[in-house]
Amino acid sequence: MSLAPDDARLLADATFITIDAPEGVAPTLSTSVPLDQPASQVTSAMLVATAHGVYEPVINGEPATASVLNPGWTSYEWRLQVQRFDVTGLVAGGDDAVALDVRLGNGWYRGKMGFDDANIDYGSEIGLLAALEVTFADGATQRIVTSPAWTARASDTTENTFYQGQSVDARLRGAGAELPVREGEFDRSRLLPQVGPLIMRQEVLRPVRIWTSPAGRTLVDFGQNLVGWLRFTIAGEAGTEIVIRHAEVLENHELGTRPLRAAASTDTFVLSGGEDFFEPTLTFHGFRYAEITGWPGELTADSIEAVVVHSQMRATSEFECSEPLVNQLISNSIWGQKGNFLDVPTDCPQRDERLGWTGDIAAFAATAAFQFDTADFLHKWLLDLAEETRHAKLGSVPFVVPDPLKYASGGVFDMFPPLPTAIWGDASVWVPQALWNAYGDKDRLAAHYPAMVLHLEGVEKRLSPTGLWEEKFQFGDWLDPDAPPEAPFNAKADNSVVATACLYRSASFAAEAASILGRPDDAARWAALASQTRAAFNEHYVSADGIITSDCTTVYALAICFGLLDQADQAAGAARLAELVRERGHIITTGFAGTPFVTWALSENGYLEDAYRLLLQTNCPSWLYAVTMGATTIWERWDSMLPDGSINPGEMTSFNHYALGAVADWIYQVVAGIQAASPGYATIRIAPQPGPGLDWVRCAHESPVGRIAVSWRVEDGVFALDIDTPVGVPVEVVLPDGAVHSVDGGAHTFTAAA
Repeated sequence: MSLAPDDARLLADATFITIDAPEGVAPTLSTSVPLDQPASQVTSAMLVATAHGVYEPVINGEPATASVLNPGWTSYEWRLQVQRFDVTGLVAGGDDAVALDVRLGNGWYRGKMGFDDANIDYGSEIGLLAALEVTFADGATQRIVTSPAWTARASDTTENTFYQGQSVDARLRGAGAELPVREGEFDRSRLLPQVGPLIMRQEVLRPVRIWTSPAGRTLVDFGQNLVGWLRFTIAGEAGTEIVIRHAEVLENHELGTRPLRAAASTDTFVLSGGEDFFEPTLTFHGFRYAEITGWPGELTADSIEAVVVHSQMRATSEFECSEPLVNQLISNSIWGQKGNFLDVPTDCPQRDERLGWTGDIAAFAATAAFQFDTADFLHKWLLDLAEETRHAKLGSVPFVVPDPLKYASGGVFDMFPPLPTAIWGDASVWVPQALWNAYGDKDRLAAHYPAMVLHLEGVEKRLSPTGLWEEKFQFGDWLDPDAPPEAPFNAKADNSVVATACLYRSASFAAEAASILGRPDDAARWAALASQTRAAFNEHYVSADGIITSDCTTVYALAICFGLLDQADQAAGAARLAELVRERGHIITTGFAGTPFVTWALSENGYLEDAYRLLLQTNCPSWLYAVTMGATTIWERWDSMLPDGSINPGEMTSFNHYALGAVADWIYQVVAGIQAASPGYATIRIAPQPGPGLDWVRCAHESPVGRIAVSWRVEDGVFALDIDTPVGVPVEVVLPDGAVHSVDGGAHTFTAAA
């Protein structure tokens, strides 16, 4: 994908400019140019820009865009997005001159990224490439472009990184030191148009509680774990320093910062002596609670607000049921997606990581596409995945995308060989599969297909002579709740069983995709790989009595849901799965690999009641345990917080980590019953399966063909279903008693024996 011709034309004469300044300083680049004609003659003005780092453009004293953290995060070595903003009103409404000021922050580019002291930067210099084209009523144009003739000053920001936070000294506003501007090194071949949605301020939350902790600290609770920052207007004595620390939870009645690891997640604001407005837009934090020191006067709920920030995505789901705990679980899934869909689908938004781990989104993609319109967001990310894979030393899908970790070495990074991995690498197939099912976009499927091929070819080379995927290193059923906190990879499920099952699913969909795309030779190739993998799986992992190697819930859930078992073994496997679930009292025994599928494997094979009991369990580990502990997002671990209120001692203890929330997909499709019977909901299937513990459900989805709404209730032994679907779209309705009805959209009511 290349830059649009018009944007390329505008930037042709622009110079990439950089500044010599301390890394913590956020410089402001400026130019002021008289207009060739009066401002009243301006009919359009377009700003085209990108940066190393993040940039904030201001024209004639007003923000040029409501978006933040531009140009976002891509695989900068090969892909750098260019933004286009219509700024006609700012130019036409000003004086007969244009003042253009652009503040630069380190962002992801020079952000000391990674964990375990990785401190990875993409480059040592941040800088700007921009052009402003003004068009007048007579058709004449004027272009203002970046060049070394621009000036620069230090802004009021003296420190800025995502992990550590931002420091702002209001005394420096308009008085920062002059900085030298020069041309920087820049590769224009990386430029491409904006593909993903922009990052925006989405909503504002006020404190629900302000109090003094036992240690005498002022704590603020915003009632919701969120991603963004705090902003406020304040007056106080010049030099007064306000320090704000952020955290997701409390521990021992104080701010629980240990899960942040090396991330300070601290913002500092120094007052000028007048009235100051602070909004730290060059960082972001994952938090529910804030600890505030140095505040002059009384801190009230009207004093400060939390700004929620994430990529612009249209909400496409509604859900409510008779069980408040399940409603909160769905809310947690939605808020987890908001917080971790900040330009990249990250694992977590708070600690010294915030990386696009591929395994997390592989598990969650279907849920994500139901809750929000993620078509553009995940398409953009998959293009980065393909580029990273294409350039990987061994041609394997990286564990994180974009992949700064390829620059890290030593310590923990030497434990993870850059080889193909199940689930994490399968994101190259499973995420496109989720998008295909949700949106039915054939062109996008074609764009994503090459990365599927790279992944499968990489795995093919690593298969054993028996046709099994017996890789030395696998993440496997990561964070199995029975694994010790210090060893999240010590799962019950055999890694090779998990990997081989995942290969079968990926090869099967690759064959389907190739067929859809008119690639019959490829379709035959991947179908053959799938067939060989299935045969090897059954020969080596399934015993004569249907027991699967390692005999745990995850291996049965995967084998059943992926279609690896013959009919007799399918029935035996489902029975054994239900038996294992009952033996553990319907608590969760799966990690990242098995969790998205365990309820499906039960409900689709005659064990619906067991699936419901898993869903509605409140003992630890379970989905609702976290809800009973006050969670407002999905946790990384089933027991991120222990029953006594202390934080799990493991090094990985995020309280905003959406992967285990993949059960929401089952809730939407099985409990509520809304399913895409064909890609993009070209045909619809409504098949709710009521179960014990829920009396009624209401759910809706804004699909590509229109709004699909379902409402059901069970009362006095009667199941009643109301649906409202787009007119002209074929709908198959399956009632709990097995009756099937076909309708052509519209509003309909059905009843059946409960």
